[in-house]
Amino acid sequence: MEKHEIISKVPEVTLLFWIIKILATTLGETGGDAVSMSMNLGYLVSTGIFSVLFIVAVIAQISATQFYPVLYWTTIIATTTVGTTLADFADRSLDIGYAGGTAMLFTLLIASLLIWYRTLGSIAVNTVSSPKAEAFYWVTIMFSQTLGTALGDWTADTAGLGYGGGAIVFGTLLATVAAAYFWTKLSHTTLFWAAFILTRPLGAVVGDFLDKPISKGGLELSRYSASAALIVLIVGCMFIFSQKPASRVH
Repeated sequence: MEKHEIISKVPEVTLLFWIIKILATTLGETGGDAVSMSMNLGYLVSTGIFSVLFIVAVIAQISATQFYPVLYWTTIIATTTVGTTLADFADRSLDIGYAGGTAMLFTLLIASLLIWYRTLGSIAVNTVSSPKAEAFYWVTIMFSQTLGTALGDWTADTAGLGYGGGAIVFGTLLATVAAAYFWTKLSHTTLFWAAFILTRPLGAVVGDFLDKPISKGGLELSRYSASAALIVLIVGCMFIFSQKPASRVH
């Protein structure tokens, strides 16, 4: 059978991918808090707003005929903002608590990955080249972003590590995953999802560090200005450096 390359609509996983991902998850924290807290819309209304944006972005991404970096990263940002407000709503408004929210979301994430694997036979990023695979991909990402928010808040607040301590913990875990990628034979797919999940709590604690009051260990920057600066950095990365779509051979 002749082999041919199928172009995916998700980007190739490179260092640039991880840089933009961390910036996007940090933006999700500052942007989500800006709407829910600074605008005083509350977690439920904010989750409703971001859920609509998330659904629209995912539909646009799945309907696209090729890889568009702006559309892809817009969808990522939509998942991380809805993840922020949804996790805050579950943890605080529903009074589940950070531990309960983290456990619930971790269960949903694992269930999503297992159902995806059992349905399509692979959860590797370079197999995301069909509408069904994309749907699983984005649902899984949304759960991972929501889990990351709860996990980041739990580490910084309940565990008492603060924003700096939380950043060190998740930064160290990411470095460990990177080392395992280069120097062990562990599954690269497993390591990808581990890193993908860990970038979200890292972004959560960094985002909180930027905008929380000085008395609580933050820099007390404006959520609007911090979000705007992060958007500029993300857009700069997208347009200064080129991104290739992931591909696979059949």
